Amino acid sequence: MMGRSKAIRGFVIALAGAAMLAVSLAGVAGAGSSKHLDSRATVEQATTKYHDLAIAKKSGYGLLKDAKGISCIAMTGMPEMGAMGVHYANGKLVGDGKIAPTTPEALVYAPTNGKLKLAALEYVVLKSAWDAHHSYAPSLFGHRFDFTPAGNRYGLPAFYSLHAWIYRHNPGGTYTMWNPEVHCPA
Repeated sequence: MMGRSKAIRGFVIALAGAAMLAVSLAGVAGAGSSKHLDSRATVEQATTKYHDLAIAKKSGYGLLKDAKGISCIAMTGMPEMGAMGVHYANGKLVGDGKIAPTTPEALVYAPTNGKLKLAALEYVVLKSAWDAHHSYAPSLFGHRFDFTPAGNRYGLPAFYSLHAWIYRHNPGGTYTMWNPEVHCPA
């Protein structure tokens, strides 16, 4: 009897562990994300090379400026919100209609002591491309993407995006758009 009780207890513990793993993976992937179940460690391993801006450029990421030619994106008139920083985007990835955790559409660099330091990854998908195959907004890492309508400061059609502040702390939250600790030079 004692052996059977231990076996049942072991089964219950294993079942609980499997349930916790399933919940954990669901939080990483999020509803409507790509089919990849990449962990933050996997994403960091795949993107750490982009600390070197030259490698980012060789990988197809180019400087993104808004419609006014501004490259360091800050919240105009609200300095307490901070900034996003300087974006390097890969146009082929932005237009492909897909979300892959280890292949972000944009890399966000924070100006730090006169240099650009990798601070965040940004996942971007055009609304029309996403909506053509999905009836819900995209999400990743358990967070729904932000929506930016057409007529935006970048001159882009409507799009969904998610910032992941993996390489720089964001007191506002890992997946928020603006980081109060990032500032653009005057």
